[in-house]
Amino acid sequence: MISKHLTIAAAFVLLTGFAVVPAMAQATAPAPATTTAAPAAPAAEPGPTIIKAPTAATAPTENPYGLQDMLKRGGAVTYGVLGILLVMSVGTWYIFFLKWFDQNRILGQARTVERRFWTSSSLNEGIDKLPKNSLFRMIAEAGVKASQGGTSLVSLNDWIAMSLARQLDDATASLQGGVAFLASVGSVAPFVGLFGTVWGILQALIAIGVAGQASIGKVAGPVGEALTMTALGLAAAVPAVLLYNYLVRRNKVITEKLRGFAGDLQTYLISKAK
Repeated sequence: MISKHLTIAAAFVLLTGFAVVPAMAQATAPAPATTTAAPAAPAAEPGPTIIKAPTAATAPTENPYGLQDMLKRGGAVTYGVLGILLVMSVGTWYIFFLKWFDQNRILGQARTVERRFWTSSSLNEGIDKLPKNSLFRMIAEAGVKASQGGTSLVSLNDWIAMSLARQLDDATASLQGGVAFLASVGSVAPFVGLFGTVWGILQALIAIGVAGQASIGKVAGPVGEALTMTALGLAAAVPAVLLYNYLVRRNKVITEKLRGFAGDLQTYLISKAK
C-alpha cells in the first residue's frame, strides 16, 4: 500500500517537472532583436548666404548738434557773431603775411646797406646803390638834405639829429601799421565768442521754459552752440596774440638796425661838415 502511494507521488513529481522545465527555459531565453536601424536623414543642401542689415545700434548716424546744424537753425545773432569772428580771423592772417613779407624785405635792405652803402667811394654813390623804396635810403637822403642847409636857431649837429629822428619815427610808424589790429583781435575775440556763449545758454533756458522740463534733447542744441562759440572765439584770439608778439619782436630788430644806421650816418655827416 505504501509502495503504491510512493509510486503515484513519484509519477506526479516527474510529470510536474517535465511541465515546469520547458516553461522556465522559454522565460529565460533572450528575446530576439526586433528593432531596425532608422534610415539616415539626407544632408541639407547649402543655401544662399544671408547678410544681416546693420541694426539701429550699429548704423552710423549724423550728429544733430554739430556746426552744420547750428548754421541751419542759427538766427541773426548767431550769424553776426560768426561773421565777426570770421572777419577777425581772416584779417589776422592777411595782415600777418603782409607784414612778414614787408619785414623780410627791410631785413634784406639792411644786408644791402652793409655790403654796398658803406663800401662806396662817396655818399651819393652809396645812396644810388640802395633801392628807391628802401627805408635806409630815405634816412640817408634826409640826413644829406639836413647837412646841406640848416637853420640859425639850432646847430648843424642838432639839425641833422632832428631830421634823422623824424625820419626814424616815420619808418617806425610804417612798421607798426596793421599790427595793432592783431592786438585788438587778441583782446576782443574771446569776448565776442563769450557773447555767443551767453546767447546760446539763453536759448537753452528758453527751450526749457517752453518744454516745461529740462530734457537733454531740448538743451543739447543751444548748449552745444554756446560751447562752439567759445571755441571759435579762442581759435581767433590765440593765433592773433602769438602772431602779434612775433611781428613786434621782428619790428624791434628792424628798428635797432635803422637807429644804428642813422647814428652812423649822423657821425659821418658831422665829421664831413667839420
